[in-house]
Amino acid sequence: MRIQDKIITDREFYQKVMRIFIPVILQSCINQGVNMMDTIMVGSLGDVAISASSLANQFYSFFNCLCMGVSGAGLILTSQCWGASRKSAVLRIFDLLLQLTVMFGILFAVVSAAVPDKIMSLYCDDADVIREGTIYLRITSLVYIPHGISMVMANVMRSVGNARLGLYTSIFSFFVNIAGNYVLIFGKLGFPAMGLAGAAVGTLCARVAELIVCAVFVLKIDKILLYRPAGIFKLPGKNLVHEFFRLGIPVIIGDFLLALSANAVSMILGHMGKEFVSSYAIVQVIERMCTIASGGAASAAGIMTGHAIGAKQYEKAQSAGFTFLLVGCGIGLVGSLLILVLGEWSISLYAVGEKTVEIASSMMIANSIIVIFQIIQSVMGKGVLRGGGDSKFVMITDVVFQWCASIPLGYLVGIYFHMSPFIVLLAVRLDYIIKAIIYMFRLRSGKWIKETNIAREPS
Repeated sequence: MRIQDKIITDREFYQKVMRIFIPVILQSCINQGVNMMDTIMVGSLGDVAISASSLANQFYSFFNCLCMGVSGAGLILTSQCWGASRKSAVLRIFDLLLQLTVMFGILFAVVSAAVPDKIMSLYCDDADVIREGTIYLRITSLVYIPHGISMVMANVMRSVGNARLGLYTSIFSFFVNIAGNYVLIFGKLGFPAMGLAGAAVGTLCARVAELIVCAVFVLKIDKILLYRPAGIFKLPGKNLVHEFFRLGIPVIIGDFLLALSANAVSMILGHMGKEFVSSYAIVQVIERMCTIASGGAASAAGIMTGHAIGAKQYEKAQSAGFTFLLVGCGIGLVGSLLILVLGEWSISLYAVGEKTVEIASSMMIANSIIVIFQIIQSVMGKGVLRGGGDSKFVMITDVVFQWCASIPLGYLVGIYFHMSPFIVLLAVRLDYIIKAIIYMFRLRSGKWIKETNIAREPS
């Protein structure tokens, strides 16, 4: 059978996809809009402030990716269990995800509050950047627990077909974050001008607001799961723990090492100078804006393939995989074009030096090439393959090509050979190109379809 014959044309399938896809995209648009406004507001304070916040947030990305790993592992289980009509199993998984997230949140909060200066010194040698970043990390240490809980709640609701919660929380936090940052960074409405510390407080207020919205929705409004938090204080069953860690550990390790590799890239750029750090932060903002649709496609891919496998519709799952591959290619090409069109304009929004502008322009061109492969590997790896239960394979490819190709090559061309920003960015993102190609072959093999044991259990 030709590949084009495997593409799904059923209208009902696309209606279900859009019910997940559109809220996730809108949520991502709002989140990235907040990130862009944050960066612009902080950027008006100069290179030191934007470098400090960028590097401090790299440490936060460890926790964020860890929570995404926990939620991603839960997504595999909840999607397949929901497809198999096992609501009780979904509720037990919900409890376990919250338990793990709170535990990780406490750990990161303690470290961030206790040794923020040590954390910042890992990323750069500039005393001014370390000083500002230390203040930022201390304040944002209170963010970990509420953000982690909100993320789990939104992802579990998304896995059972209700993607609206994440959108609602993002809308609410958008206004809280923008208003808080404007008032506290610049000293409006009678408040003192706090600078970068004000941005940290604004972020904290937004995350607390997110938690309030999530809790009200899940506990009072939702009529699908009817979740009650009493189970969070109970020990999870042995079979659930075994299955979660069998599928979840590869997801958690993969996402954690992804965060570690992002931190390694920041360390490489940090030791090349604060202009490189500022440039990379600027490039990342427009990159995220131009890859928003990939997150929605990956979420829809993971959930739809998981539902099909849970319902034992394996041929439909395979066809869904090819359909989402085509979607990923289309989104990648559009993202590349947007970066080329909007790149220079986005750089002009920042109050940075001439050298930073030159470096950022070079990185933008490199990113327009990389983003095509970045989106394909995201939709296929984080979406289709993980949704199919193939999390171990995704983890192996992540680890091997990040740490055996991208990071060593990035270090060599950046620190040792002092090559151009264009070459440095291509080097540190080489793994995206390799993984996109490998995932296409994995999809075609059909070996990625693996039903979970929890989904097989009788109700």
